Amino acid sequence: MKTDKPVSAVCPLCGKPYSGVPALSRMDNQTPICPDCGIRQALESIGVSTEEREKILSVMHRKFPM
Repeated sequence: MKTDKPVSAVCPLCGKPYSGVPALSRMDNQTPICPDCGIRQALESIGVSTEEREKILSVMHRKFPM
């Protein structure tokens, strides 16, 4: 279920704990996942390679600590 409220949870995809507003998994459109996995799924959906996705997330974490 999509929520706009911050939560503290463990992501079912990567297994890492996170705090914040969850993303909605693109796999089933109902499972809340961590923001990083949400970004990974979005980038994957437009054909970005795994290596490039991780580079993008690395830059995002440097500029906008999560």
